[in-house]
Amino acid sequence: MSHQKVLSFGLLMLAASCLAAANNEVEAVFKDNEVVPDVIAEAPHQFLKISYENGLNVDKGNELTPTQVQKQPTIEWEASDDAYYTLIMTDPDAPSRVEPKFREFRHWLVVNIPGNHLDQGEVLAAYVGSGPPKGTGLHRYVFLLYKQSGKLEFDEARVSNKSRKDRPKFKAATFAEKYKLGAPIAGNFYQAQWDDYVPTLHKQLSEE
Repeated sequence: MSHQKVLSFGLLMLAASCLAAANNEVEAVFKDNEVVPDVIAEAPHQFLKISYENGLNVDKGNELTPTQVQKQPTIEWEASDDAYYTLIMTDPDAPSRVEPKFREFRHWLVVNIPGNHLDQGEVLAAYVGSGPPKGTGLHRYVFLLYKQSGKLEFDEARVSNKSRKDRPKFKAATFAEKYKLGAPIAGNFYQAQWDDYVPTLHKQLSEE
């Protein structure tokens, strides 16, 4: 075997090893925080890059405040230009992690996203930030990205950012199964608990 072939083989093995390590980290983080199995049965293979304003990033369950996440974040992923994607943001801890009787609360749902052009996707539920009730502790806010089989027809109600209609008792896994989305290809999550912005959000969601 030539030196060049040995070098190429070594690089391939290194890349495979790095990919396996990354997959293991995602799985460990999702399982340690019980996103698996509370939201999905199988962890995605990579972390989704999610950034809020002022340089705040969603990072493996880090804590952010409702004030910090009130505006829609920027989402980045490596996309195929000819593919369509679905993005879900969901809270499995409604109204609390101890008593999640409204599991899950749908915070954001965009489908038929062409490539990574999130702004061109079809919004089924407009973005609303975190609004955990006072005294309910930390909630997990989970982002999941699915690769669709193609452009799909979604038979779902459209929900504005001023309405809580159809948001409680949502199930990301059930939605994915209904539209044959398979397992998520990427994901991430943060945690948040009540701060003084929450009453403002709750008022916003009661306008319709």
